Amino acid sequence: MAATGWISETWDRVVGSDPGLQRLRSALSAAVAMSTTLGIEYVYGRVTDRGPQGTLVVMLLGTMMAMMGSMALGDAAGARRKIATAVFFPVALGAGMTVGVCVAKHTDTKLAVFVAVMFVAVFIRRFGMPFFFYGFMIWMGYFFASFLGATFAQLPSLLIAVAIAAAWVLLLMTTVLRTHAQRTLARVRRAFGARARSVARVCADLLEADLRDARRLARLRRKLHSRQLRLAETALVIEGWSGTPGAIPQGFSAATVRRRVLDAHLAIDALATAADAMAGTDARHIADAARIADHLAGSDYDAAGRAARRLIDRYDEAGRTDPAPAPAPAPFPASAPASAPSSASASAANRSALRDVDCLAHHLATAAWEFTTLTGQAGVPDTAVDGEEVFEPAVTLAMGALPGSAAVAFSVSARSRWNPLGKLSLTTRQAVQVAVAGTLAILVGRELSQARYYWAVIATFIAFTGTATRSETFIKASNRVVGTLVGLGAGIGLAHLTAGHTYWIITVIILSMSCGFYLVSISYAAMIFFVTIMVSQLYSELHEFTAGLLMLRLEETAIGAAIGIGVALVVLPTSTRDTVYSARVGYYTALGELLRACAAQLAGEPAAEAPGLDAQVRVVDHRLQQLALVARPLTRPLVWGNDPRVMRHRLTLYAAVTRQIRALAVGPRRAPGLPPAPHLAAAARALADAATALALAPSPQSRPAAEVERALRAADAAMLAARPAPGTVLPAVTRPLLRLRQLLRELAVQGPAPETPGSAAPASRIVAASDGSTPSRSVGPRSTIR
Repeated sequence: MAATGWISETWDRVVGSDPGLQRLRSALSAAVAMSTTLGIEYVYGRVTDRGPQGTLVVMLLGTMMAMMGSMALGDAAGARRKIATAVFFPVALGAGMTVGVCVAKHTDTKLAVFVAVMFVAVFIRRFGMPFFFYGFMIWMGYFFASFLGATFAQLPSLLIAVAIAAAWVLLLMTTVLRTHAQRTLARVRRAFGARARSVARVCADLLEADLRDARRLARLRRKLHSRQLRLAETALVIEGWSGTPGAIPQGFSAATVRRRVLDAHLAIDALATAADAMAGTDARHIADAARIADHLAGSDYDAAGRAARRLIDRYDEAGRTDPAPAPAPAPFPASAPASAPSSASASAANRSALRDVDCLAHHLATAAWEFTTLTGQAGVPDTAVDGEEVFEPAVTLAMGALPGSAAVAFSVSARSRWNPLGKLSLTTRQAVQVAVAGTLAILVGRELSQARYYWAVIATFIAFTGTATRSETFIKASNRVVGTLVGLGAGIGLAHLTAGHTYWIITVIILSMSCGFYLVSISYAAMIFFVTIMVSQLYSELHEFTAGLLMLRLEETAIGAAIGIGVALVVLPTSTRDTVYSARVGYYTALGELLRACAAQLAGEPAAEAPGLDAQVRVVDHRLQQLALVARPLTRPLVWGNDPRVMRHRLTLYAAVTRQIRALAVGPRRAPGLPPAPHLAAAARALADAATALALAPSPQSRPAAEVERALRAADAAMLAARPAPGTVLPAVTRPLLRLRQLLRELAVQGPAPETPGSAAPASRIVAASDGSTPSRSVGPRSTIR
């Protein structure tokens, strides 16, 4: 690989790993906010003559305020909205500090109120994202004041320090550190291109792999599936940012952006499907196909376009000179058994198979050529679709990223037959869990240390932050222990190096928190690793650092994590399987609605006052992303009685269904003038009924549920209703319908379903069989990706 290609792909990995550079911006914003606030609070402490200890206290308090404030104000909201959020920062932190001061001298009362404050901090999350941070500030304010023994005489100066930090971080986040929506959207779109090229890289590796190396082929196919899911997630982030005021550039509309991203997404899907089907074969054009994918992966679009055009022309020329192959056997069961094939029919079958593989290369080349064409037109406005529909994003972002699992688990009841609290909302149940876990952490933690037990309490409180199910709580609590354990060595080593050097200590603290912010969405254990380093530096500055102190922190953290896991499993638990079932119902429901909308379009019915097909496609994409998110714990050997291989296989099927429904929904738009097709519309409606039945069906069994089987048979009958002339090229939407029928049948049963007649190869066009009775798979010379 040339040096420029290596540099390009390395940069693609950096850009693709952080769509919109949101994590990097968050880390840098936190670093700037904390470092500058430290300086301001230092000046405030010196001006008010608070002494070294008092100055350190206000510096720590201000830094904590800056850290949380930079997170809370890091979105693209307008200045007025940020002011409305930030004005309550001192109120929340001050309320916690006031309560803490009131009970600081009464140990039993302090501990009881600590539990109550934890309950309130979690309970108020139900009122929206700002209250998530207000709850944290109330909790931190209480902890800061009560455990440091603040007095009423100190409270006014501490509140002034908080107000100064809040005002400063607000000024930063509305000026030099503000998030520019249009630039962020542009960066996310570049990340989409980077992830598309990463899919092309895996396609090239697949095509270049030795066909005898089955293990490598399987590993690359799993990698391809993962890259395609990441590409779909980036498309959803673009969808969310497109709904942000001021994000769309001049001359474009949000509908334009959505449509172009969807078209590019479909082209990459087609490229991956063709490469996946060609991998492991001895196709004549596999080297040419690999070269095209390699050019795409290296951002050499001109070369990719030229190579794709040559392959397409070569295929078309072969189609004009080669004799047409015999039609493939009918895909549905024949009424009489077939006789043994003759040598002539066998030869025709061989020619058909050869042309079928060549057709795959043609599809890959067509997809690559289409993607390069779309990329070349990315900066050209398309006024034909501007303003043609009111834009409502299919996903609402949380702090610039896709929402977490709580959006799905919010409507899931707890598994608690006897407890009437099981029907409470998720935030209320988590507040109860935090209160119970906090109480136990105080009781057990104090047995280990009367002074440092709060580390156990912190571990239990954080275990229920950003999690929804008991499996997620288990994973997060375990990662906290692992991160603390691994961070001990680094923390001890760095503490000895920076001991006595205040400025170096401050630098390490800021860098550690910045790295933690950057990695938190990738690995919570990595974030805690850096937090442990930060804690070591802090205690070094306070002249309290010892290796035994860090070991005590590890022990208390392990106690808190174990208590958090136990409470999550026993007290009002939110089942991972129940949450997956809820996400599955939402996915099938959205799929059924989109299939019915596609049926109306295929039937030529006038468009109803409903979201367009492009918007509904993104809704299905979002439901798939939610399903994959909440099912992630089931892809690991964590849950009792669960087979991770089965869940991974089913997620692959869901992703395949989503790719086919994209092609079905967009097909008529990309082939204007398509006449009404009542039989295809009837098939789409039947598949919609199958999706609805799957949403209501219990867990898959060895055979499809009766309602699902009935709907799938209706889809078969509808596909057989029309009898076109032999050799007629059927509409491009025929293939997605056939594939959807097969995939839904596989999803309706437990484990992989046997191949049933009627499924078309992913890269084949569909033509009528020679007897005109059934559609069949053809490998004719003209094949177009839709």
